[in-house]
Amino acid sequence: MMEIRVLETMDALSEISRIEETVWGMPPLPVHQTLTAVKNGGLVIAAYDADKIIGFSYGFAGFKEGRVYLCSHMLGIDEGYRSQKIGEKLKRKQRESAVEKGYEEIRWTYDPLETRNAFLNLTKLNGVCTTYIEDAYGEMKDGINRGLPSDRFEVHWHINSPHVQKPYVHDTSGTVKLNDISYNSAGLPVCEEVPYNDLKKHSYAVKVPKDFQNLKKHDTSLALYWRYSTRTLFQALFKAGYAAVNLEVSEKEAVYVFVKKDVLNLTC
Repeated sequence: MMEIRVLETMDALSEISRIEETVWGMPPLPVHQTLTAVKNGGLVIAAYDADKIIGFSYGFAGFKEGRVYLCSHMLGIDEGYRSQKIGEKLKRKQRESAVEKGYEEIRWTYDPLETRNAFLNLTKLNGVCTTYIEDAYGEMKDGINRGLPSDRFEVHWHINSPHVQKPYVHDTSGTVKLNDISYNSAGLPVCEEVPYNDLKKHSYAVKVPKDFQNLKKHDTSLALYWRYSTRTLFQALFKAGYAAVNLEVSEKEAVYVFVKKDVLNLTC
């Protein structure tokens, strides 16, 4: 039976190292660092199958532009336990614990071309994104990120807001698509640009491949083109005042939905 626990001791925190190494293929965080973070407003939450850790999230106290928030830095699931909603359960426990600590917001980053993460962050958790960071972490050599600029969406999860309690429902009938997807002779998705004028419509859609890692595995240059073409679209939308609020997933593709940020009820 799976159990979610908040970790607060050195012995418990040392157990997450195996997940770090298997998920990212890199040395784990020092336990003295995670322990210090926990003692100063941070949160480490783990999922257990019996006595075995199968996933965890790690966050520390953040402060920027006069706002205090929990910076959720890592979330990893053992490969054998993925697609079982463990990430969602970890995030919901993180929200619960963050509210108890007095936080009103949690922030984290993710690769916008990783649709599994996008669906969790936006569609399930009702986070929003209005910030695009180019090459956020520089060159990354782990198996997931190797070979491409480490571009990221920054998610803001307004954990006490009406939007999280009852998210904004957009009218899809007027949504304008800014790109499309065709498939080459190898069956791989190709980004097709759609001409557009000023960004003034009610909502916009941007298509992305559902399985970006598979695309990157078979054609790195095409994956790089996806990175740069979507970077241009996402940055233009954010600059025009739109927020990414949802990801709709089909068999081979996924569609980001953007609406004006000022229509969202993000205040606590």
